[in-house]
Amino acid sequence: MTYAEFWHPLRALYSDGEARAVARYVLEVMYGLSMADIVCGDLKHDVELGAVQRRLLAGEPVQYVVGMAEFGGRWFKVRPGVLIPRPETLELCKWILGSIGGGGRMSILDVGTGSGCIACTLAAELPEAVVTGWDVSSEALTTARGNAERLDVSVCFEQMDACKPSCPMNGGVWDIVVSNPPYITESERVQMARNVRDYEPPIALFVPDDDALLFYRSIGAYAMKALKGGGRLFFETSEYRCEATAGLLREMGFSGVETKRDCFGKERFVRAVKG
Repeated sequence: MTYAEFWHPLRALYSDGEARAVARYVLEVMYGLSMADIVCGDLKHDVELGAVQRRLLAGEPVQYVVGMAEFGGRWFKVRPGVLIPRPETLELCKWILGSIGGGGRMSILDVGTGSGCIACTLAAELPEAVVTGWDVSSEALTTARGNAERLDVSVCFEQMDACKPSCPMNGGVWDIVVSNPPYITESERVQMARNVRDYEPPIALFVPDDDALLFYRSIGAYAMKALKGGGRLFFETSEYRCEATAGLLREMGFSGVETKRDCFGKERFVRAVKG
């Protein structure tokens, strides 16, 4: 199979540039081929590449096909059942890192850790921090633990329902609580790209139409009890509900509540301080 034979059919789903990028992603990650290798002649692996091509044409995300996703210069294993890390979430990590100066020995909780991309990134960048990741999904936790081991970072992963978190008996435990929880309403499902809607885990994406702030309310209430005085809460949220999330946190008694735009100019992040 030639490079053209591999990427041309992908134009049924992607623009020319996207189809080429998806093809390069597969060939570089799965086979270690450079662009020079790709351009020069037959790619071999016809049977395997044919199977990969069929999965891509069915709409499966390329990250699931190759089993890896890049996040902040690090590679994370991903698989169906675990949300694929997004560039916007990396912006959230950078906001956290930029907010805490030198870091030092602090306690950080990532609620709804998924692949562990937030928890592992913060652990790697803040080697003195004690980082914990929660998720309700045992499949996600298995993936996250594997990623922490591969990246040689120390993170404690625990199974916990974000809507029913165990509150500490003696007050503040965490310096930072961060979460990228589900925030897409069921009615918004039809507007989503097929490769997200049909393949990524619904439990990590969707909330009821009548309670779009479900997870923000639960995690915010937990953070108000579990953060240390002056501790900070960071959220990624929908551009349509960022201000509502900020308003909710103000009502809960958080101070210094502010929002931040992502690289596309959309209001997507919220930061709040306890006390």
